[in-house]
Amino acid sequence: MPQQTPLNETLRKCALLSGLDELQLERIAEKALWLKLGEGETLFEQGDPAKRFYISASGRLKLFNLSQSGDEKVVRIITPGETFGEALIFLNRASYPISAQALKPAEVVALESADFAAILRESIDTCFAMMGAMSQRLHRMLGELSDLSLHTGTCRVAAHFAQAANGEGHLELQVPKQVVASHLSIKPETFSRILKNLSNNGIISVQGSHVTIADPPALLELASVCNTGTPVAMIDTASAH
Repeated sequence: MPQQTPLNETLRKCALLSGLDELQLERIAEKALWLKLGEGETLFEQGDPAKRFYISASGRLKLFNLSQSGDEKVVRIITPGETFGEALIFLNRASYPISAQALKPAEVVALESADFAAILRESIDTCFAMMGAMSQRLHRMLGELSDLSLHTGTCRVAAHFAQAANGEGHLELQVPKQVVASHLSIKPETFSRILKNLSNNGIISVQGSHVTIADPPALLELASVCNTGTPVAMIDTASAH
């Protein structure tokens, strides 16, 4: 069996494309582009023609928009294996409503939206398979939106750290702190106060981008508020908005 190229491997591992057969994948691959981005390089800007959607192959990107005053709001942080921009196929939008920029050196696969839409029109089964994949992701995003809307900044930070640590006693922040804060809908100065509060309470310690989980049970207790809504006394002192 011939060795798969990074492009073909990325396409086959993509959950969104899991319903495509070999011929459909080959058709997609023929027009796909493998793009390399340097740190801080823009993939597309708000208002650019939305002719392609993307699969992240490596690195991290941020999707963001700018307010009229120029303030940046990070809508989503893209990690390897994730897709973005595909919803525009169904919305009949001619341009991207947000911008995408690499937070560190990244590689993405750019897929032609018009050709993918044609494949979906040709196969009802493929349409349903893609709808299933998108529904699962929507469910996850609704859960994240609930966390952002209903719970305090300290809870969100604790949940973020608990998830990123994944049972380990430490973690590395893969993106700048202000990006993490924006992603969690927390002002940078509030995020700094939350980190200081968590450190003063002996729950974490922070050195640059390295975070040590000093008291895992306490961190998990705070994080659990995102799931239960049960108040925790420390949250009231965290200066969260």
